[in-house]
Amino acid sequence: MSDASNRRPDRSERPEESGDPWKRLPSMAPAAPSAAAPTKPLRRPGGPPAGSPVGAPAASGAGGPGRAPGAASGSGVPARAPGAGRPAAPGRVPTPVGPAAAGPFPPGGRTVAPSPLDPGASLDPHGIHRTLREEFPLTYDPLLRAWVLSRYADVAAALTDERFTHGHRPGDPPCARAHVDVDVEALRAVTERTAYVLARRIAERSQADLVADFCHWLPAGTVAAAVGVPYRDMMRLVRGRAAGALAGECGGQIAVREKALASFLGNVLADPDLVVALRDAPAGLVARAWTESLRRDPPVQIAVRRTGAEVPVSGGVVPAGASVALLVGSAGRDPDRFREPDRFDPFRDDPGQLTYGAGFCPAVLLAGFEAEYALRALFTAMPRLRLADGFRPVFTGLITRAPRSLIVRPGG
Repeated sequence: MSDASNRRPDRSERPEESGDPWKRLPSMAPAAPSAAAPTKPLRRPGGPPAGSPVGAPAASGAGGPGRAPGAASGSGVPARAPGAGRPAAPGRVPTPVGPAAAGPFPPGGRTVAPSPLDPGASLDPHGIHRTLREEFPLTYDPLLRAWVLSRYADVAAALTDERFTHGHRPGDPPCARAHVDVDVEALRAVTERTAYVLARRIAERSQADLVADFCHWLPAGTVAAAVGVPYRDMMRLVRGRAAGALAGECGGQIAVREKALASFLGNVLADPDLVVALRDAPAGLVARAWTESLRRDPPVQIAVRRTGAEVPVSGGVVPAGASVALLVGSAGRDPDRFREPDRFDPFRDDPGQLTYGAGFCPAVLLAGFEAEYALRALFTAMPRLRLADGFRPVFTGLITRAPRSLIVRPGG
């Protein structure tokens, strides 16, 4: 790479964020507002929708009677036993007005669900997610203009259930079938080479920002190198011809991989014991740490889908033709699926993540390679690498989420 070793990336060279299909929310207006989107809903767990008699029978299916909350219907996703204190929420989510709204509420419970877009959610969404999982597993959000699912089993099922449409996730079956003739070892080689070049560029500095100086460049540089785009043209072409030539629709995942890598490095460097454990760790352990970071701090917090039919879920039934917001960030911290879900633990025996599907996809491969070789290159070039004194990663964002900076001391 011909740039001076201490050159910081120019913000004008950054790829256009607006082209990222995961960062840009599509239209989420419900197809049938009169049935699915009351103008000013008042929500409470358990009960019929607006216009239905109070005390309507609970819906059957996932999350309905006879199924533990968190159990997936036909998704093949394992579910843990329900957490203590999680209230049952049978039936459709109500949106009553007038006298019907004055029905019995849980003692001390909320009567209106919080929104993932509430003030303060960008810095700390986890309290809101917890309330939604426990009290409002299905609710209509007027800010998102969509029904909201927050439990792991419901989100995991919705990401693959054919009754949910209009979504793309790298690694899902339709994506896996689209990629042929991908040279995995060539992708591995260009990722390794790019990571080591970038690490050497910052090794002699007294201080560096790994987000601006490393995470921003590695995903784009890897794609550019894989398709033979010269370095000088990388940032101009990588979201167009270069990205499309490698991975088609998945090429727009570069910004997502950047955020995922920043979260991964932040989680690792924040724990000195984990730095020691992963410094010379085999690829399998690094992969477990990568999966754990995608679970605990996924780069995409909210994915949007639309229903093609009524779908029973925990807490009720999602109407047909409705927009649905899947809280991937909430699902990854569901205690019904993960023990101690807020703790970053690469050694956990109940791993899992929802950012990527399990099928073959160059974007998924590259993301894993970038995590592995980022650690190897950084620790090789900077054996004493650590976070700067007093610095702790701050995760921010509503739709996509990651640390904005990772200030480190390359020389320790």
